[in-house]
Amino acid sequence: MLLKSYTKEISRPECNPSFQSLHCIAHLDQDISEVLPYLNAVLGGFEYLKDPPAVIFRIHGKLITVHPREIAVNALRDEKEAERILEWLRREINEAWEKRGEIEPRYEGAPKPKVLEILKLLPKTNCRECGQPTCMVFATLVAQGAKNPEDCPPLDKQDKERLREYMSRFHFEV
Repeated sequence: MLLKSYTKEISRPECNPSFQSLHCIAHLDQDISEVLPYLNAVLGGFEYLKDPPAVIFRIHGKLITVHPREIAVNALRDEKEAERILEWLRREINEAWEKRGEIEPRYEGAPKPKVLEILKLLPKTNCRECGQPTCMVFATLVAQGAKNPEDCPPLDKQDKERLREYMSRFHFEV
């Protein structure tokens, strides 16, 4: 077992303390840097950083960053959700470590959707019905996984399906 214990720190975002969501930082009692490329391979990290080492995941609308000595999770509903995610990650980290001999380590992030390819599928009317000032801003949010085809009211059924199909290549939940 690589990761045995951690202490967690829960806070509201400093940039806007009125936000309803919480942030969590788990301070790890063990250095897990050696497992990061294996964890990246198993969970399909969105981004992999080599120096300093870290792997970033976008899962269920959350940004989770795993560093050698800490894990950061944003957009949490409550402390129970933080604990569930941290325990899930602890199990994934330990399982990846135990099975590292069977796993091909991955030192790069997953392929990412291209904003201009997404923009090509949008109506490009800058109508603002999606709540964004331009279709380019909307396309950027789709590429980041923060918006999906249903969030663009003028997008017809066929183009929504094309956009869903394009985004599915990148293992985005849409």
